[in-house]
Amino acid sequence: MSITNHEVEYKCPYCGETFTITVYDSINVKDDQDMRDRSVMGEVFQQTCPHCGKQFMVQNELTYIDPDHKFILFVSSKPVAGFDVRKVTEPLIRQGYTLRRCETVAEFTEKIQILEDGVDDVLAELAKYDSYIEFCDNNKDQAKDVTAVEYQKCENGVMKINVKTDDKGMAFIIPISMLEEERDQHKDLYHVDNETFPCVNSQWMVSLFEVPDGKA
Repeated sequence: MSITNHEVEYKCPYCGETFTITVYDSINVKDDQDMRDRSVMGEVFQQTCPHCGKQFMVQNELTYIDPDHKFILFVSSKPVAGFDVRKVTEPLIRQGYTLRRCETVAEFTEKIQILEDGVDDVLAELAKYDSYIEFCDNNKDQAKDVTAVEYQKCENGVMKINVKTDDKGMAFIIPISMLEEERDQHKDLYHVDNETFPCVNSQWMVSLFEVPDGKA
């Protein structure tokens, strides 16, 4: 079975009426391009109120499986808990799967693109971090206006990152070889425990460079 779902009662955040919605529990996109496209656009979380017609997002827990690209994404604001997750993940890792937890829909849609491109998401987050720092260094008066730092694509040995502000943005092109050198020089710092469905996102990258309280 490629898709599982269930129905829940939901109160519209706009008109306050209650109605039944269908939410996805798991999606396996093997041989299902339509569900892949709906996922990467975030549409699998989109709902429409039958009373007022307003559209809104309901971020439920979702497991997204891509057997062709060998990755599984778990969408949840909370870490995986309630069972010994390694009993589930170890066989998947032996099969070559990358396992990640995404805290938001935006992270989820971006992560699909990164992993479909065959990119190490640690490198993608490092590229986003470096691009943000460079943008702020060169545009100090606009640093506070940054609204997003997004992975765009990777091809011909370079990664493209967009730093967006309210009225414009800036594209950065970073060689993969430079990112790999940085990662390999600090393997312990950038190590990720794939067995626990880790979050590899912007917050994770920033946390690597935070100085603990009481230390210079």
